[in-house]
Amino acid sequence: MARKVFVSYKYSDSLVQDLGIYQESFFGKIKIATTARHYVDEISEHLTGDDHIYKGENDDESMENLADSSISSKLGDKIFDSSVTIVLISKGMKEPFKSEKDQWIPWEVSYSLKKQTRLGKSSSTNGVIAVVLPDENGSYEYYLTHNNGCNCRTLNTRFLFQIISDNMFNVKVPTRSDCNGSWVYYGDSSYIESVKWFDFMANPTKYIDKAIELRDKKDDYNIVKTIK
Repeated sequence: MARKVFVSYKYSDSLVQDLGIYQESFFGKIKIATTARHYVDEISEHLTGDDHIYKGENDDESMENLADSSISSKLGDKIFDSSVTIVLISKGMKEPFKSEKDQWIPWEVSYSLKKQTRLGKSSSTNGVIAVVLPDENGSYEYYLTHNNGCNCRTLNTRFLFQIISDNMFNVKVPTRSDCNGSWVYYGDSSYIESVKWFDFMANPTKYIDKAIELRDKKDDYNIVKTIK
């Protein structure tokens, strides 16, 4: 079944693994710096022909002088008509000296999780996937590491925007066990699941369908929809 997919990402983040992209110039082909935006192009090429992809806002546009109504107008049409939101987790996705309310990604996630009414029609909460991009060294360890002692993976959720981290490990009835003083969660513990870039690209339909499955079980989760 075709899905309409919205992609939220930090447009200009260059702290990502090089994709070896060249473009034509007067002097022939020249290599250009890879940014998160180029990973969106890769996703577009790998989705099936029936799927539709909507891109997040160009974050070169400042939000500081935008009213909530203006943000709603910009995001509403794109997100309203989608069923899945892919959030690209990248090393430079956050601007540390800006409030989260002054950055696009938290708003895009918030609108993805809210029900909206436009022109007499109502939308449902989107399924959301956190696709983790490798950093400039090809590593995921800025966010995702393997814990050999507990044979599990560890997510650095403090690295994320608050609205994303709030929707991880948020199942109402968790299955978990203690390992060396830390909780290890089993099963579908998070409404927003995290997946490495190369795993996602190997089978994007698998993860998109999984996000829809979790959306259909959304009442099992304590979903946070507002930016703090």
